[in-house]
Amino acid sequence: MTVKFLGTGTSQGVPVIACDCKVCTSRDSKDKRLRSSIMIELGGRHIVIDTGPDFRYQMLREHVAYLDAILITHSHKDHVAGLDDVRAFNRQKGGAIDIYGTVEVHEALKREFYYAFSAERYPGVPQLQLHEIDRQPFRLFDTVIQPIEVMHYMMPVLGFRIGEFTYITDAKTVNESEIEKIRGTKILVVNALQREAHISHFTLDEAIDFAQHIGAQQTYFTHISHNLGRHDEVQRILPTGIALAYDGLTLTGLKSQ
Repeated sequence: MTVKFLGTGTSQGVPVIACDCKVCTSRDSKDKRLRSSIMIELGGRHIVIDTGPDFRYQMLREHVAYLDAILITHSHKDHVAGLDDVRAFNRQKGGAIDIYGTVEVHEALKREFYYAFSAERYPGVPQLQLHEIDRQPFRLFDTVIQPIEVMHYMMPVLGFRIGEFTYITDAKTVNESEIEKIRGTKILVVNALQREAHISHFTLDEAIDFAQHIGAQQTYFTHISHNLGRHDEVQRILPTGIALAYDGLTLTGLKSQ
């Protein structure tokens, strides 16, 4: 299994429009962050987690020629706004793209992309095959995927564990019963928004505490805002076994079972 970080930024991305802070004006490519998303290559199949506003550009940048399925963590715009651009993959596939999400996610998609679900669909609209999931494990391409529920303030969000890899974004609190699903993971990805307190996201210190509580061999932080600081400066103060992810980072050789 291979994992590529398509984007590691928060809802506004980095740089932020009209901001002249040291992060937004940095020339370091690792300080340029599209909205958070990853792509998983699994047995020749391509799975994307979240299709934010940068989805089209992410697919073009990575020269993605086909897509088999999409997992949606939650319905906020920075995680679903680019879903319309699956139309290109509909043409390549010759049919609908499988979309996995909770019933709440599906309701939001039907509101936001109503034209894809109307009784009389206009030619060329996205073809989306919705599959309802919850906190129970499910199979996708002969691989078990374990959803992990975290709380984004008062909103449930799903993370996903596939074998020795776990991806969590937009978390503020995680119940111990859900933490047990993460135990033993080799690679953990979790959000670390900024240093200051935030109502719905882990701060840097909270993300470090969570990572050390899980005890994965390697943890990567994602969903990063410009308020966290420059990549190289933050990286220098992180404990051993914890690193900032960056757009384009690729993890290879992961076991999916």
